[in-house]
Amino acid sequence: MDQITIVEFKEALISASNFLEINKDHVNDLNVFPVPDGDTGTNMSKTIHSAVKQVASSNAKDLATLATEMSRGALMGARGNSGVILSQLFRGFADGLQGHDTITVPVLAQAMKSASEMTYLAVMKPTEGTILTVGRESADFAVKHAKKYSDLILFGEAVLERAKESLANTPNLLPVLKEAGVVDAGGQGLVTIMEGALKALKGEGILGDVEAEGTQAKAKTERHEISTDDIKFGYCTEFIVNTESNHVNDLKEELIPRGDSLIVVGDDSMIKVHVHTNDPGLAIQSALKFGFLKDIKIDNMRLQHSERLFTDYEVKEAKEAPAEPAEKKTYGFVSICAGKGIEEIFTEVGVDYLVTGGQTMNPSTEDILAGIDRVHAEHVFVLPNNSNIFLAAEAAAEISDKDVIVLKTRSIPEGINACIHFMPDKSVEENVESMMEAVNDLTTGQVTYAVRDTEMDGIAIKKGDYIGLSGKKILAKGQSINETTVEMIEKMVDEDASFISLYAGEDVGDDEAEELEEKLEEAFPDMDVEIMRGEQPIYYYLISVE
Repeated sequence: MDQITIVEFKEALISASNFLEINKDHVNDLNVFPVPDGDTGTNMSKTIHSAVKQVASSNAKDLATLATEMSRGALMGARGNSGVILSQLFRGFADGLQGHDTITVPVLAQAMKSASEMTYLAVMKPTEGTILTVGRESADFAVKHAKKYSDLILFGEAVLERAKESLANTPNLLPVLKEAGVVDAGGQGLVTIMEGALKALKGEGILGDVEAEGTQAKAKTERHEISTDDIKFGYCTEFIVNTESNHVNDLKEELIPRGDSLIVVGDDSMIKVHVHTNDPGLAIQSALKFGFLKDIKIDNMRLQHSERLFTDYEVKEAKEAPAEPAEKKTYGFVSICAGKGIEEIFTEVGVDYLVTGGQTMNPSTEDILAGIDRVHAEHVFVLPNNSNIFLAAEAAAEISDKDVIVLKTRSIPEGINACIHFMPDKSVEENVESMMEAVNDLTTGQVTYAVRDTEMDGIAIKKGDYIGLSGKKILAKGQSINETTVEMIEKMVDEDASFISLYAGEDVGDDEAEELEEKLEEAFPDMDVEIMRGEQPIYYYLISVE
């Protein structure tokens, strides 16, 4: 094979996506910490799947345009830091294909180099021994050896072998990987993608829908028959607008009077729209002011309840969302969180819109962007509350035409404390300073359980042990949730601490929480102790000490 055509490129992307989906659990299991939050494989799989969906709906006639749409789809669907880095890899790869109708060995090598360079630009402080290293060393090999090959399959096999060598070496570059006995999860995800794409070039591609059965089962359990008697706006109207500048808010203003359940998200080249209306023609006319349309779908909901471009959850959120106030506020907040109690607390401290997500379920760039779009404010603060959501939040902020400030809150307690210290009469800069100062005054941690045997920080851990983590340190382990929690807090408290806050998870009973509160009051008689119901998944307790 001496070249890859647009059709073969599509097949390679589909095969890469499917191969990663099949192997995502293996990638997830490479999480450094032995806790049930390994989601790198899931995040990367959802990201590339979003790229596949974009390509599948594309009318692009040339390879460069299709690759650009692939990268845009990946960005909108990017989840977690690994997903955002993957989307930037696709963006750089697409840049490297500009001006080419097909992919030859030299073109592939240069596109890989462009992809690697873009990933390094996406990360403020690049860390070697990660997906960045695997991508860079693969690209360097490709550029150096491209002249030796004319056959793309032989070239691809050589590059894949170099990628695997780079992946195997990641523990030597990042000590935490060696200590945990794993290779880098993001690097493994990239190697899996490369292997899946190569399979397609060799005629062994995985081109079926590997998610079809699970997706259908999910749809059957989640979709219910509904009464159509009270439907106010009868036509579910969806389309994509190809535009030359960012008109998301302009189009949204046009569509607000046309109906309800409105979702308008996008960037300076594409806007995705969902609206329930009684006159789809007027909605379409409004959109035509900003560009040309594609993927138009109109369903009569009185005859057929079908939501195609958007998930049931997104449409439910749109239906339940409160109407926007007529006047734009100065400040607004978007927070990423999970757990009924946590959501109630964030609402009480002034958050306008909640994006469901957190560990093991990182929201996509598009999810966060939709939240930003819902907040009718001049300045919008976004609270990721998880370091693995930073890049997706920053990507959403970059796409939005609003003034978006991403506060780098790494945990739920940090996000809550930031909101408490918000001052509506102060400037953006003053608020950023005071809120981040409040965040940095906290010591936070969480209690969960181990999913495998390992040894970290000099602590031997067995599968099933309860473990307490603070930052990147394991502070305690044990056979009792409460005893482990007390041991952990003893190591978090210093002479300046005066207040301990805990948020009890969905797997902690009220009696167990009350028992812990008594133990803590006994252990720390000079400190205030408060336990609240967070109902968060995964973590038995979220903790802050200040």
